[in-house]
Amino acid sequence: MVEISLLGEEDHSEWEALTRRYNEHFGTEISAALYDRTWRRLVAREEIRGAAARLDGAMVGLAHYYFHTSLWGAGRCYLADLFVAPEARRRGVATAMLHWVARDAQEHDAPRLYWNTTLDNGDGRALYDTVADYSGFIVYNYRRDQGAGSARDGGRPETSG
Repeated sequence: MVEISLLGEEDHSEWEALTRRYNEHFGTEISAALYDRTWRRLVAREEIRGAAARLDGAMVGLAHYYFHTSLWGAGRCYLADLFVAPEARRRGVATAMLHWVARDAQEHDAPRLYWNTTLDNGDGRALYDTVADYSGFIVYNYRRDQGAGSARDGGRPETSG
């Protein structure tokens, strides 16, 4: 059975190991300082939130998300990262995490949960099609210069696996 909870101080080492695997998957290099900053923000739960999924006591999945206001309605929840370790996939972890984040968002007056993913993420999209509606939107990220990304944001747009 999948157990999901908000990240707490005791989760730091497992979170960092799993998050490093997630960033390696995207070919993204993150500085130690940025891992530390993100961790502090996650456990503070003021700006961003993080949840961990466990199977048999081991952390195998993570979700990073945040709530924000909406111009035309109730609050929103953006799922920035969703990752399940390859060895734990196809065991209901990602589905359970999506439902868990959706409940957390609802409880925080942000009933609309949304995310983005790459067009070629066939496995992820197959799951997402079972729990969400594809809106047809295409995401653009404004280029401030000719470089791809910056050291501050890890060099990649926010995506969820």
